Amino acid sequence: MSFSKAQDLIRLAQLAAARRCGISLEEIALEFGVSHRTAQRMTDALEETFGNVLVEDGEDRKRRWRLIDAGLDRLQLRHETGVEALEIAVRGAEAEGRLRHARALADLREGLLAQAPSRSRIETDAEAVLAAMGQVTRPGPKVSVETDVLDAIIEALRGPFRLSVRYNQDDANRILEPHGVLLGHRTYLAARDPAKADEVRNFRIDLIRAAEVLDESFQLQEGFSIVDYAARSFGVWQDPEQYGEVIWRFAPEAAERAAGFRFHPRQVLEPQDDGSLVVRFEAAGWLEMTWHLYQWGNKVEVIAPEALRAMVDGYRRSDFGAMP
Repeated sequence: MSFSKAQDLIRLAQLAAARRCGISLEEIALEFGVSHRTAQRMTDALEETFGNVLVEDGEDRKRRWRLIDAGLDRLQLRHETGVEALEIAVRGAEAEGRLRHARALADLREGLLAQAPSRSRIETDAEAVLAAMGQVTRPGPKVSVETDVLDAIIEALRGPFRLSVRYNQDDANRILEPHGVLLGHRTYLAARDPAKADEVRNFRIDLIRAAEVLDESFQLQEGFSIVDYAARSFGVWQDPEQYGEVIWRFAPEAAERAAGFRFHPRQVLEPQDDGSLVVRFEAAGWLEMTWHLYQWGNKVEVIAPEALRAMVDGYRRSDFGAMP
């Protein structure tokens, strides 16, 4: 067996031990980027190498492989990538003001290093990579968020518990039912204000002056998903009246560049015979769309909706020296 195959077998054993229901052939093929037949050969090797492999057929009729009492934690595997990933996550959490998460991630990093037999070498190798990775920051001001407020929101989401907040210029306390947090150029709390409306709406976290977690649980809105909720907007702003199909056409000279963008998680790209590119998705937030579309100058045309087309019309410049 080659060294690379041995490494893949150890990693497969770790995955089979870590996942409560084991790992299927489809998941192995996706995880290792191999064919279905190669995934089968890998499970054969797993069963031949380890005597504690349990093979089970799940309710979905998929066969899964699981290691029982694997003892793989006693194998001293290389930790450089894990240390790098955790340190990058720490920096991201600190930049967003999520100090509680930053501390937890730093503790995980220290725990990983404590298990390593050569901590100084791993730290040196990881630091070499981290020193070469810069953080690209968008120009313009960044909205600050109070860490105490964000900590209270995170604690309330765990319950879920209601939040008592002082919002914007209002001195009276408001009771909110938090459903999630949207991270963007501004950070928003997606919450329901039962005293005013039943639907979930956005509250700017930088405008929450104080927040206290109440010992009052509540039922999340039935069927609510923060992923689906976020997908209803182009950026972070939600406006039900603006929600609908959005269609943009990028000129042939901009098509390849535009194809590399993820404008929306559920976008559809349609290359045209003339070399242009049509992008379709459903979302709201026309103002945030215009902010982005302006960067493309006259290389993009809004097909729909008509109201967005009117907002952009007259501002499609031809003298921009570069595209985004």
